[in-house]
Amino acid sequence: MSSLTSCNIIEKDLNNDILWTWTYPSVTELQKKILMQKCTFDANYSFIYGRFRNEWFYLTPTEVFESDNLPQLKQFILVLWSKDFNPEKYESLCRMLSKTYCKSGSPVAVLKLFLSVTTSGVCSTEENGTFREKDYELNNGNRNGVITCVKDLIKVFGLESILIYTVILLKKRLVVYHHSLPHLLRWIRTFPALMEHRKQSELLHPWVDLVPEELAQIKSSSSYVMGCRDSSIACQTDLYDVLVNLPAREITVAPQAKESLAMTKAHKEIALHLVQLAEDENIPEKVVIEEIDKKTQELLTQLRSLATLSTDCGSKVVTLQLLQEKKFPPAVENFLFQLALAEDILLL
Repeated sequence: MSSLTSCNIIEKDLNNDILWTWTYPSVTELQKKILMQKCTFDANYSFIYGRFRNEWFYLTPTEVFESDNLPQLKQFILVLWSKDFNPEKYESLCRMLSKTYCKSGSPVAVLKLFLSVTTSGVCSTEENGTFREKDYELNNGNRNGVITCVKDLIKVFGLESILIYTVILLKKRLVVYHHSLPHLLRWIRTFPALMEHRKQSELLHPWVDLVPEELAQIKSSSSYVMGCRDSSIACQTDLYDVLVNLPAREITVAPQAKESLAMTKAHKEIALHLVQLAEDENIPEKVVIEEIDKKTQELLTQLRSLATLSTDCGSKVVTLQLLQEKKFPPAVENFLFQLALAEDILLL
């Protein structure tokens, strides 16, 4: 069953008026408002995407030429809404639907292809070949079909990469800033890949503008990986525990998060391991992600070995009293407490 939920077309006519001209089957007024705030006809943006609540939107701005069958338009944006996160898959489908709209000039032709994908997972055109959803189940060996650049991320931040790793591991609030939207979207998808044992898209909000409608969903969550291109985000420490400034290559820990993100000997060992993995040119991206996951699993195994108290469901949990009895150094005790909380095996 396809995860697609809706298809929309936003047009810019010869008078530079921007109109929402077609939708199937429907979107809410709030979804429409968010997209109209975000839609851009900038030629530098060939494909952009984001998330609103529990749905993902994918946009392909297209310039209209004289040879196209859209004489009243300068440009248009084709939008797909979906329940799943897979930029490569939906970029391919967006481009096919956009080319079809250029040639036909009719949303009916777009609708036929859209319905074909939603019912059978496949659509075909003579000019643009065949799109198959199953072709995007895996891409370059990375799960969810998402291309990542974990090695490059570690090379950029070196030993400080451990702060990124830790804030995601402990399910805290990470904000990633870049003024360029294409650069932001290229990098943001990499961060969740540091936690291979979790669903990568669960915490991801790749492109958030600092407007009430979008901030409402962010503020209601205690854990996220959020992308932002507004530099004023740096001053809003209530929105993050760790801020990654990509252009400046800087990582900032918010004052309220410094205690919970205190480093231990284990952190230092993992930091060195991350750097060594990234510097080895013979290790591919997929293996780097797998090796990081092995380190994570070692931490989780150590944590679970401490769990002795059983719940009514029969599962073992960790308590603060148990951790205190082990007489760990304060930073270690605090880290294990935070990790047990993140993994939902802490009994308060």
